[in-house]
Amino acid sequence: MKIAIVIIAVIAIGLVAFTYMKKDDLETLKIGDKVPDFELKNQTGELFKVSDYIGKKNLVIYFYPKDDTPGCTKEACKFRDEFEVFTDLDAMVIGISGDSPESHTEFIEKYNLPFTLLSDENDEVRKAFGVKGKFMNMIPGRVSFVVDKQGVIQYVFDSMSNAEKHVSEAKIVLEKLQ
Repeated sequence: MKIAIVIIAVIAIGLVAFTYMKKDDLETLKIGDKVPDFELKNQTGELFKVSDYIGKKNLVIYFYPKDDTPGCTKEACKFRDEFEVFTDLDAMVIGISGDSPESHTEFIEKYNLPFTLLSDENDEVRKAFGVKGKFMNMIPGRVSFVVDKQGVIQYVFDSMSNAEKHVSEAKIVLEKLQ
C-alpha cells in the first residue's frame, strides 16, 4: 500500500512539473527588441503607462520576485543607493512584481525607495517580457532590462542569486549609451 502511494505521489509531482515547464515556454525579450507597451498600477494605485516615458527617458525595468524578501530588498536598496547615478544617466528605475500597490507602498516606506514600483498581479507584463519563473515556475524570475529612449532593449540581465549585480550591470550599459 505504501509503495502505491509513493508511486502515485511521484507521478503527480511529475505531472505538475511538466505542466509548469510547458507554461514556462516563454521567449524572453532580447537586445534589439522593442519594449512592450504596458500599463500597470504603481505603489499609489495610479496608472503608469510606459509609453509616457518612451522618447523621454532611458528605462531600467527590473522584475523581482517579492517585496521585503532578502534578495529583493538587497536589490531595491542597491538601486536606492545608486539612484542619483541613474538620474544623472537620464534613466528611470522601475521595479515590477506581483505584489499589490499596498505592499509596494509599505516596501517603499520601510526602505525609503525613491523609484516607481509597479503591481503586475496577473503576471501579464512579466509574460509579455518573457520573464520565466524559477524552480518549476514557483518563484517569479529576477530579470532586468535596460531600455533606451527609443524604447529598444539594450541589455538583459537574468540572475536570481546575484540581486545587486542587476544594478551594476544596468549602470555600465547606461554609461555606454551616453
